[in-house]
Amino acid sequence: MQLQTQSFALTLLPSPNFAKPTERREFISLKRDPFRPISLRCSVSTASATPLTATSASTTHKPFPAEVSRSIMELSSVGTLSTLTHDGWPLGVGVRFAVDQDGTPVLCLNRTFSPDKRSSLHVQLEQCGLRTPQCTIQGSISRPGDDTVLKRLSATWRKKFGEEVEEDSLYVVAVDRVLQMEDFMEDGIWVASSDYKNASPDPLRDVAEDIVNQINTNNMEDIFRFCNVYVDLDFVVSETKMIWMDRLGFDLRVWSPRGVYDVRIPFPMEVTDEKGAKSSFNGMSQLAWEVEKSYCPADFNKVKLLKQVVASSLKGAQ
Repeated sequence: MQLQTQSFALTLLPSPNFAKPTERREFISLKRDPFRPISLRCSVSTASATPLTATSASTTHKPFPAEVSRSIMELSSVGTLSTLTHDGWPLGVGVRFAVDQDGTPVLCLNRTFSPDKRSSLHVQLEQCGLRTPQCTIQGSISRPGDDTVLKRLSATWRKKFGEEVEEDSLYVVAVDRVLQMEDFMEDGIWVASSDYKNASPDPLRDVAEDIVNQINTNNMEDIFRFCNVYVDLDFVVSETKMIWMDRLGFDLRVWSPRGVYDVRIPFPMEVTDEKGAKSSFNGMSQLAWEVEKSYCPADFNKVKLLKQVVASSLKGAQ
């Protein structure tokens, strides 16, 4: 499965005078001399208000649902395994799990628990208290029979939890398909097994929460400015917070007297690590500040479509 690449031109003349780099790149508030010549051209694409499909993800500047599912599984360690008992009743139990290289869930189950071969594993990930994306894996659960596979899965479990596991307690879920949902009360998207296995988890997954918390704590002025500069709004923003960040951009939650909305703002180009994410954020903050101060024109397309958040999904409002 090919991953989409998002980019737009960003040309600065002369080069911006960024603060001296430090060992760990932090978010900074850049201020440029307003009398220095500058030429910028960029494009911020609109976020879709319609449900995603696996084929339309490239138009929304978001990772594909398969990527999101892989990221959820990589970042999580507990879920709900649902199966049928021998008398035909559905049963859901909490389980710990790790994932193999291709995203296959590895479970450690009590020996007395005998799940039906057809099972599902539901996993959800809370994102900074604002959103809970989730995925449900449908597949066949079984014990690995090969000793080499068992040793590899034991190593996977040990790496995840730092503990040894009895090999006869290990199960794997052979993924048939995956249902990915952005949050509670939202439509889901079915992901094929091949797309799920071939996808890569987001490269920012391990640092995204820390970056978002830093921004929400220390850069709230920039977030408000992003709403006013990069988003085409016809109402006053009462409050805003960043929800999550990935390789292609970030999502903001916006509270207003009119309602609550989520908006997607893409990065100027795809990022692959924490340094690149912070650098892109700082550059966008600089541009937004200059546009707000009328030091340069808003020579880009503003985000026009916002996604209204249903009442039952609201979190984080103060």
